[in-house]
Amino acid sequence: MEKKKVAVSKVCHGHSRPVVDLFYSPVTPDGYFLISASKDSNPMLRNGDTGDWIGTFEGHKGAVWSSCLDTNALRAASSSADFSAKIWDALTGNELHSFEHKHIVRACAFSEDTHMLLTGGMEKILRVYDMNRPDAAPRELDKAPGSVRTVAWLHSDQSILSSCTDIGGVRLWDVRSGKIVQTLETKAPVTSAEVSQDGRFITTADGSSVKFWDANHFGLVKSYDMSCTVESASLEPKSGSKFITGGEDMWVHVYDFFTGEEIACNKGHHGPVHCVRFAPVGESYASGSEDGTIRIWPLNPANTDDTEAPNANGKPKAAAVNDVARKIEGFHISKEGQTEA
Repeated sequence: MEKKKVAVSKVCHGHSRPVVDLFYSPVTPDGYFLISASKDSNPMLRNGDTGDWIGTFEGHKGAVWSSCLDTNALRAASSSADFSAKIWDALTGNELHSFEHKHIVRACAFSEDTHMLLTGGMEKILRVYDMNRPDAAPRELDKAPGSVRTVAWLHSDQSILSSCTDIGGVRLWDVRSGKIVQTLETKAPVTSAEVSQDGRFITTADGSSVKFWDANHFGLVKSYDMSCTVESASLEPKSGSKFITGGEDMWVHVYDFFTGEEIACNKGHHGPVHCVRFAPVGESYASGSEDGTIRIWPLNPANTDDTEAPNANGKPKAAAVNDVARKIEGFHISKEGQTEA
């Protein structure tokens, strides 16, 4: 009998508290990048392929619940428990703007054209900020039915998806009218909602199940019941033939999209897995955990030992640094191992 290959992860240290959100940029001329949000209040930028630490965005005074990069990976955004969402220069680490809110901000997302930033949180209000006029008052959509947990753009920025912390379902908003036009029903609150890279599917995790929806007609395509509570799910972006999940059992599972059969179960985290995301090229995926680490796993594993990715407290390999030399220009490392703009 053929020996089953074990996935070997690159371990990315640096965060001192749980990692609660991960976001990959699209592929850019400089490669692709991974940004992480953590309760330690310091979002971190990494080389998406190697996991090498590039820089830390410093300025939030509370837990950061969500972070993202724009289409070109030139700007980053983060939303925090300090009642603010911030825009950062992803090349220098400088804070470009801070959007003040009246309560905790749980989610943020750049529009595909990079001209708008969407935020949502405990105020139950979705706000759209104009990146060309950051000092202008944001546009507010109709009030959400609950505290906002996740947000995403789709249909070339004509529509918005949101889910709530305390009630089930994913709501589709028409940007032009600012109103809810459709609700994708789930039994429990949706903790993860992802629009596929080709715009065809919406992947949701609602605790007990993972569902795949048609992003254009909104019918339910697939639904799989999970053996444990699942907090996050992601669909492989190239072929769409596999999906991954992370949750309370501390493992990262790989499944066949068409049958729901488990293909692999990756062990390594020492706490619940809060977030999982496929890299844009589909050859690897990342997981973030309560244990404060990010792990990057190959989709087609080989049998070797865990590897440590250079991080905020270590010296990156010279070859890896050269890969992103243009990206990290302007970052400086202080004595404490954190970045200074």
